[in-house]
Amino acid sequence: MSTPHYQIIRRPIITEKGLGVKELQHTVVFEVSSRATKTQIKEAVQQIFSVKVVAVRTSHFVGKMRRRGQNEGFRRDWKKAYVKLAAGEKMIEYAENL
Repeated sequence: MSTPHYQIIRRPIITEKGLGVKELQHTVVFEVSSRATKTQIKEAVQQIFSVKVVAVRTSHFVGKMRRRGQNEGFRRDWKKAYVKLAAGEKMIEYAENL
């Protein structure tokens, strides 16, 4: 059973590093579902944005324990995907007004 594409791609990551990679390497950065595979991420980006994807790199981040006064809690685990677009493809614009 396949997961809907909008459940795989959660949100774009808009940071200085993400925007730098976008300009220099023709790569976009997304927060994705922790259980998503590289193939699922590639298919989801191609379907949602109508672009050709060359490669996908992922990295998994483990949640940290954080304190606020006497209260303790954990941040959630999450996964980041670097999606490299094919040469000549239009860049996905999600951070135009920064």
